[in-house]
Amino acid sequence: MSLTAQTPTAERTTWLVLLAISLCHMINDIMQSLLAAIYPLLALEFDLSFWQIGMMTFAFQVTASLLQPLVGLVTDRRPMPQSLPIGMGSTLCGLILLAYADSYGGLLTGAMLIGIGSAVFHPESSRIARLASGGKFGTAQSLFQVGGNFGAALGPLLAAFIVVPLGRPSVAAFAIMALVGMVILNRVGLWYGTLTRASAGKGRLTQTHGLARNRVIWAIVVLAILTFSKNAYTASISSYYTFFLIERFDLGIVPAQQMLFLFLAASAAGVMLGGLIGDRFGPLVVIWASILGVLPFTLMLPYVGLGATAVLSVIIGVIIASAFPAIVVYAQTLLPGRVGLVAGIFFGFAFGMGGIAAAVLGVLADSRGIAWVYQACAFLPLLGLFTIFLPRQSALGS
Repeated sequence: MSLTAQTPTAERTTWLVLLAISLCHMINDIMQSLLAAIYPLLALEFDLSFWQIGMMTFAFQVTASLLQPLVGLVTDRRPMPQSLPIGMGSTLCGLILLAYADSYGGLLTGAMLIGIGSAVFHPESSRIARLASGGKFGTAQSLFQVGGNFGAALGPLLAAFIVVPLGRPSVAAFAIMALVGMVILNRVGLWYGTLTRASAGKGRLTQTHGLARNRVIWAIVVLAILTFSKNAYTASISSYYTFFLIERFDLGIVPAQQMLFLFLAASAAGVMLGGLIGDRFGPLVVIWASILGVLPFTLMLPYVGLGATAVLSVIIGVIIASAFPAIVVYAQTLLPGRVGLVAGIFFGFAFGMGGIAAAVLGVLADSRGIAWVYQACAFLPLLGLFTIFLPRQSALGS
């Protein structure tokens, strides 16, 4: 890849950089999704309860949640172009540990290393996506995120066709993908560094709005609530959907993971659609339609047959995933010039809330049953009503 051959500029869309960062996001999230995808395998090998599985998700996601806002805050003040391959290296180490750990503590440590890699990757790569957008912020954010969603969708399939038949040590083979990601991120870092040096000493024009500080803080809180509703529901799918399908429809592990793939692949499509529609009609429209619009379908999911479950998995994935790029772009407008902090808060908050939700849902699944968990989670999209408290786009100059 000849990323440095292009003249770095923030005034035009640099598609090669966007595609590169999206590809690395795919690699990063394949590594992450392998963790959840091999939960049934780990549960059998280590005799894990739902609570212990939830704690693994908690260890991974909360590690990322605690570090991402800090990384974003630091890199807003001092960009660190070469931090990206270092973060991918942490993910690589986590994979190796997951492949060869001989204790539950080793599995938790591997999950935490993957979380650290995520914490380093997301704030800086989200900033690069905005710098390379040429003003197409929603499209660029979606293209960046769709790589991650596609990677998350591939993880269960790779686990089903590689890890399940070959055994847990085969997870180490995916370290090759992490090495490829480190090479690409090194090239992206060179482009980013060149752009940073070219901009050094130049005054930056930052768009502002007339909203009071308290109004901005409340809007960020509302966006955090909306992110919680989306990611708590998504956590119920990514961590326990295979168990739900195995219990309700007596599916095997591989067919259950294929059903999970349907949801995750639909989520990837939803992310891309959310950015494109947000650029056309504004992010607030997408937020309204996504969070509340998914409610009828989540309410139906726990009660229908296998075929309808597959269809609803696709519909829910598309609708609910479309909200996140819109939320990130809207938050970046609320906090101009703080791209890293916004990415750290919302990617980190997404991980953290998903981890907490996974742990809580694991306890509930042990005590009340996995079917009850999905019946309760179906009402989470009602939190989308909080969207009414967000400032109109006209107030933000958009």
